[in-house]
Amino acid sequence: MTEKPVARVRTSAIETLFHRPKAVIGVIHSLPLPGAPEHDGRPMAEILDFAVAEGLRYRDAGLDGLIVENHGDIPFAKPEDLGPETAAAMAVMTDRVKRATNLPVGVNVLANGALMALAVAMAAGADFVRVNQWANAYVANEGLIEGPAARAMRFRSHIGAKHVRIFADVHVKHGAHAIVADRSLPELARDVEFFHADVAIATGQRTGDAATLDELATIKQSTTLPVVVGSGVTPSNVGGILSLADGVIIASSLKRDGVWWNPVDPDRAHAFMAEVKRLR
Repeated sequence: MTEKPVARVRTSAIETLFHRPKAVIGVIHSLPLPGAPEHDGRPMAEILDFAVAEGLRYRDAGLDGLIVENHGDIPFAKPEDLGPETAAAMAVMTDRVKRATNLPVGVNVLANGALMALAVAMAAGADFVRVNQWANAYVANEGLIEGPAARAMRFRSHIGAKHVRIFADVHVKHGAHAIVADRSLPELARDVEFFHADVAIATGQRTGDAATLDELATIKQSTTLPVVVGSGVTPSNVGGILSLADGVIIASSLKRDGVWWNPVDPDRAHAFMAEVKRLR
């Protein structure tokens, strides 16, 4: 008699990476990197020191993980216009942050530099990447952005980085979705899962803008992936968000004066994590 195969239980990428549900991931918004328009000749050592200091502030406040992001490189370049200087700087910065904090660390190379982010993650020993537009296409500040899932997954396999998880936005901020306007939000959520993402991200319209609870609930109901909220999380709304989401990605509300380009405010970060721990 042939035995029935045992069903495989897929462990949530959130619990695998962060060893807890309801993870809180802080974003390190880097200073302008070499080659960026706002880079003023600041020595790389100072840029690295700033990133490490931000990571330590998050860690000391009790956050569960980090994302290293080149947010100082405004205006962002399209993936094909990103240069080797960005990859080099991001790899060194991510490595330093990972070594200093000993936390799970992700990489986000703006704008939508999925292949570069995977290369950086592999070189620096990072654990995941965030890709703002993983499937389909949209019109962003940078122009037409196409989902890189097919190329990125093949590249990930080519460089031996299958352990690097994919965090993918479902309805990406800073963009117009006219190209996929005939596809519903549930379909867009299923698209990122179908294209092998590990975590789905819900966002608002721009940095610091929160996803609505209705949108979050719709995404959550439409995919088997864990869902995290990637913008606009504050102490006042985190309770409602974590009642639905598997985690949050946060930065602006933990910065001095709540402004994304300021350094992390330790008092804000500690107060936020105290609220999260109460909710947990």
